[in-house]
Amino acid sequence: MAIATLVSRITGFAWKVMLAWAASLGVVNDSFTVANTLPNIVYELLLGGVLASIVVPLLVRAQDDADGGAAYTQRLLTVAMTMLMAATVVAVALAPLFTRLYMDGSTGEANPELATAFAYLLLPEIVFYGLFALLSAILQAKHVFGPPAWAPVANNLIVMLTIGLYAIVPGEISLNPVRMGDAKLLVLGIGVTLGIAVQALVLLPALRRIGFRFRWNWGVDARLREFGGLALWIVGYVAVSQIGLVFTTRVLTAGAPGGAAIYANAWLLFQLPYGVIGVSLLTAIMPRLSRAAADRDTGRLVDDLSLAGRLSTVLLVPLSAVLTVAGSAIGVALFNYGNADVVDARRLGDALAFSAFGILPYALVMLQLRVFYAMKDARTPTLIMVVMTVVKIPLLYLCRDQLRPDDVVIGVLLVNSLTFVVGAVLGQMWLWVRLGRLQSMRVVKVIVQTLVAGTAGVVLAFLAGLLVGLVLPDGFGDTATAWVLLTVESLVTIVVAFGLLVAFKVPELNPAWQRITRLMRRG
Repeated sequence: MAIATLVSRITGFAWKVMLAWAASLGVVNDSFTVANTLPNIVYELLLGGVLASIVVPLLVRAQDDADGGAAYTQRLLTVAMTMLMAATVVAVALAPLFTRLYMDGSTGEANPELATAFAYLLLPEIVFYGLFALLSAILQAKHVFGPPAWAPVANNLIVMLTIGLYAIVPGEISLNPVRMGDAKLLVLGIGVTLGIAVQALVLLPALRRIGFRFRWNWGVDARLREFGGLALWIVGYVAVSQIGLVFTTRVLTAGAPGGAAIYANAWLLFQLPYGVIGVSLLTAIMPRLSRAAADRDTGRLVDDLSLAGRLSTVLLVPLSAVLTVAGSAIGVALFNYGNADVVDARRLGDALAFSAFGILPYALVMLQLRVFYAMKDARTPTLIMVVMTVVKIPLLYLCRDQLRPDDVVIGVLLVNSLTFVVGAVLGQMWLWVRLGRLQSMRVVKVIVQTLVAGTAGVVLAFLAGLLVGLVLPDGFGDTATAWVLLTVESLVTIVVAFGLLVAFKVPELNPAWQRITRLMRRG
């Protein structure tokens, strides 16, 4: 599953890089980025947070039914898909309102009209996002993790082909006026939507293999009413988070051109370590957490929570150290091609470096949410998100007012990471109140050890980078220099950080090391 997730994240990142090469990090990319975010926003408001958080626990509980939960699953699919199809029609009709809400066109740096044109083509993704999430939840409840992990790869490959076609279609996207019939606009919009549709439909064979057959099944039972009560709080959680996103995108689009695109790509890089390690870990441990909560086994629930937190710490802190010391080099090495600009590429890398410390807090917040939802507590995460958003919004406008337009995106990503720290601390305190002792000293010990190891790796990698700068000849080139720095700084950080963790005899390294050893022997 981790390998599938890694391939998915790499190919997902690859098409974002390709888009930057083909369309630059300017107005076109900003407009596409905002429009391509809208289907996710609507889907998350309606169902996404609910599906990711409480559907798997409820499906696990439904397996105790005489029919193995088949009728309950069919009723859930029927209600959810009906909601998604209706919401898609409404969202497409309201596309101009959405783009003007999320984009600040007052400074003349953004193009809401182009974003609206993209939105008309991309908003139908809502149905397919929902279908993919529902089918994935059914498979995960049966402990089938492979197909949902590999399905996004199919989507990413289709989008990569789409961007290749976009690049060879002659002409440029018309900005003034914006034309819906523009060939490049149609290729990009329709191709990206097709990728999401394929991502959902490739799960159908896996469902047949586990014996699931869908039939429209109308009706609401007691558990669906319980689902609705939990869902209202989760919708509130998502709604509050989207308020934060509205302010984020408005601050970004009011700054220098390319802010939204740079933010989206830096955020994707930020999530890459978590996406490979954290998501795989959470997906595998969620059924265990759900079963422990259903059995009211607090000891087992705390054990799983502590183990997941410690594994996340050991694996993510060294990787966040790499992004901190090599962030600028990563931006130039990956984005200084085609129509992209070295200044924008370096700005992206700097934003990543300044925010990388937030990767572990982000992973811990996601883990804590799953624990609350496993206990059927959807209220607490919503209240925590309210506090995070209240902290975030004033800091965003402080960035807008106090930083140069080019630096606003760096400040915004820094603010994001700070709010994850606030959320992780609040979540830990709340869980301590609910569950009692959380093996906190074991977790704190691992955090201190990994921070020492990661800091040592950053310092030595920084010194190695200075040495490389002295050795490389003049005129070596920005991109070539960035690749050398990226290679050297990453290797030094990883070797030093994990070497010190081995020297500290951190036991949480053993599961990962055993898996790597088995793979090497098999190879």
